[in-house]
Amino acid sequence: MTDRQTSADEVVQTTGWVFNNETGGTLTLADFVKTGDSEVPTYLDGFGLSSDDDANRTLVEIGSGIGRMTCAFTRRFGTVYACDLDAGFLERCREAVAIYGLVDRLRTIQVADGHTLDIADHVADVVFSYITLQHCDRSDALALIEESLRVARPGGTIALNFRSRSWSDVFLLPLGSVVRAGFSVPGLGAWLSRRRLATRLAWQANRLDPHQVLQPIAHRVSDVAIWRNQTKTTPIWGIGDADLRYISTVGPTHWWVTANVKSAG
Repeated sequence: MTDRQTSADEVVQTTGWVFNNETGGTLTLADFVKTGDSEVPTYLDGFGLSSDDDANRTLVEIGSGIGRMTCAFTRRFGTVYACDLDAGFLERCREAVAIYGLVDRLRTIQVADGHTLDIADHVADVVFSYITLQHCDRSDALALIEESLRVARPGGTIALNFRSRSWSDVFLLPLGSVVRAGFSVPGLGAWLSRRRLATRLAWQANRLDPHQVLQPIAHRVSDVAIWRNQTKTTPIWGIGDADLRYISTVGPTHWWVTANVKSAG
């Protein structure tokens, strides 16, 4: 659907629900980018990821989409790698950044296999991923966590977002599996992929709890923090010395991990 549109405004009007859950014939790319402009400082500053030297630092964004947050990232960081599965999204991302960001700072990376970043080792000061890893197959999500550590420089920071388990998963996860299977049916798949409800169900691909994320990488990170909404009071087990912190902008069904990457030695 994104490829069929003739302008970025039309992309936002017809497929905006893919990226920030909004629809409407009056929406514009400018409106779309403003939502990212407001969220970027909330997370960068809230998680302590900002620096006075950001203009000389590098950020890797896993799951850039068409650039809702990427535009703001390029205005803050000297180099931004925007990574996404879809080449069409990356074309629109470059278009958005050319208008509302600093396109000379942008590098687009297609994650063609769903789990490998075509980026050299140890280049990123910050690796950031928001509302992406929950939409990946579990094995791909775990692989992208490993990739975030690989591309981060020693002393760099990862900030990764995940979706928590909830009672609704009893229905959402099985339905998501069924819809994804339907995508491979000739004729039916193309129809399903253009329907908001079907696609949102299909996105429900995995749930990872903090201990499942942290235990495999615990020896490679320090200053680990788990961030969640203040309404979540259930204990979290198996996270070692990680700090438990709260931030109001995190949805009740989501959580974040931030951590510094240790030197390989």
